Amino acid sequence: MEDRSWTEINLNNFEFNLQELKSFIPENTSLMQIVKADAYGHGALEISKIALKMGATLLGVANAEEGSLLRYQGISAPILILSPSLVSEIPAIIENDLLCTISDLVFAEALNREAIKKKKVVAVHIKIDTGMHRSGFALKDTEKIFDAISFMEGLSINGIFSHFAASESDPEFTMKQASDFVNALMSLPKRPEYVHIANSAAVLSYNIPYMNLVRLGLMSYGIYPSPSYKEKIELKPVMQFKTKISLIKYVRKGESVGYNRIFVAKSDIKVAILPVGYADGYDFQLSNRGYALIKTVLCPIIGKISMDMTAVDISRIYQISVGEEAVLLGGDEEELHAESLASLYDGNSYELLCQIGRRAKRYYLYNGKVIASSPLLRRDFVTRDFSDQKLSSIIEASLSQRLQNKELSSLIFHDILKMFFFNKDRDIPYRRQFEHEVIFEDSKDPEYFHTLTNLSYKKILKNDYFIVACANNAKTLDKYFRRSDVEYRWLIDENFILNEDSFRVTSVKVDEIEMEVESHMKDNCLELHCSHKKLDKLVGREVKLSISTDTYYSKKAHQFSIYINDLTKGVNVVFKHPKKMEIETIPIFAGQNKSPRIQIEKNMIKVSSKKDEWVFPQSGIVFTY
Repeated sequence: MEDRSWTEINLNNFEFNLQELKSFIPENTSLMQIVKADAYGHGALEISKIALKMGATLLGVANAEEGSLLRYQGISAPILILSPSLVSEIPAIIENDLLCTISDLVFAEALNREAIKKKKVVAVHIKIDTGMHRSGFALKDTEKIFDAISFMEGLSINGIFSHFAASESDPEFTMKQASDFVNALMSLPKRPEYVHIANSAAVLSYNIPYMNLVRLGLMSYGIYPSPSYKEKIELKPVMQFKTKISLIKYVRKGESVGYNRIFVAKSDIKVAILPVGYADGYDFQLSNRGYALIKTVLCPIIGKISMDMTAVDISRIYQISVGEEAVLLGGDEEELHAESLASLYDGNSYELLCQIGRRAKRYYLYNGKVIASSPLLRRDFVTRDFSDQKLSSIIEASLSQRLQNKELSSLIFHDILKMFFFNKDRDIPYRRQFEHEVIFEDSKDPEYFHTLTNLSYKKILKNDYFIVACANNAKTLDKYFRRSDVEYRWLIDENFILNEDSFRVTSVKVDEIEMEVESHMKDNCLELHCSHKKLDKLVGREVKLSISTDTYYSKKAHQFSIYINDLTKGVNVVFKHPKKMEIETIPIFAGQNKSPRIQIEKNMIKVSSKKDEWVFPQSGIVFTY
């Protein structure tokens, strides 16, 4: 590793711990993996993936932000927000389909109103306070609260639960909580899908009836809640915090090390300076108490831990040099386990795990190999964290680093991407499954082809109407290429009078809804206004547009062009023509593949890209004859 410090997350150890814990879980009991606080500092995304693979049914987080981030990262499993939520978090809860804990009727009513407004049903878990007195409804109100929420149309009761206050240390109070909770459940007209109260420690010590879900947290990460649990189950620490020696010094007898001289050498010693301190999450209270494992030797921390440096006595190591690895937390040495370190200062292993390695990159190991990593400051890149201006600078800087060429990256950013970032609306228009059939037939007039067109594609509908435009002058039609509400444009020969005899729309559909079409002339252009009263409900959704026309095209033009004006995924163009007509096909494609497939059959030419290939705007096909 080239890092100053880093954390290693051993996913095999996490799997081992889950397997051990599952052996204590009764049959037909589901598992919720707690991944709040970034999985207690272990990395919520990678831990969630392994937990779900190992059979977890739900994931538990602390707030809407944590749940939303997992959704952003691609986790689709049910996610329960365990803590009381704020009204300001309701939009994120609904948008990201998060399960929500209800501890207050005022909040429940606000969530219900917003859910109904959004035409959604939000699944919730009711929290009952059985003695911890932190959150949840009063025990005596269980039935009343359950009934009240049952009548809220926008909410669906998916679970009910409570929380033990001291399951690892006070069995008498724990059993009282469990008994009170079970008695309260007896009053309910029906039980929801999930009923839960047990945390990791309770899974090993208690068998509580009527529960069908357990919540696994601290112990799944290889931490014992108290020493007595070591006799019940074998666990392996999942996290290691590592650094490197940055400097080696010699301190003589009687000299002090660090601030306030709390350590004075009793003999001549050799000291290693580690480039981490309390700003890295290595707790200040481990000053003169903690250890570092260096070359299999446990070396004591000496003096006060500084913001950015920690001193270690390495006198017992004969040969050592700058750059040697040091382990400050985790691994096989029991003295470096989180609970052991926290006990040195009467601290909390939860806190230590959550804060450790604040400035460290995190590496995930599986079967001895690094399979993923998280950046410094433990925050994956999430675009919504940044303003548009900041995102633009990040994109440009990323291109420069990736291409190792500032001039080329500047060209790509300013001359290509600006088309989307500066010249377009924030919602970049795009189409997919673009199908365009054009049929040239001989007509009664020898100078013109009778022309039939059938166009279809999918897109996000932006308005409750759209325009089909036809002009006999290229300059007139050009302005319709710049309008986002125009879905089809046709250039007809100037010898034709613009009316529905020369250009007729035979069918216009959005999904299977036939549009109402009104035609009128505007600035020497025939505008066909397409609308329907049902379209307002489809705005913002992906729909399929189908447009068919019946018109004419000049034989003297000697070429026919099809334009692709929007970013388009998957193009299939079919051009049918009369017999003995010689056609040359010239595709002008910008995008992933500049050479689409061209198939020439009897009286027909097909030009197509792959279904998943993007074709950039200002592309097209020219058929010359």
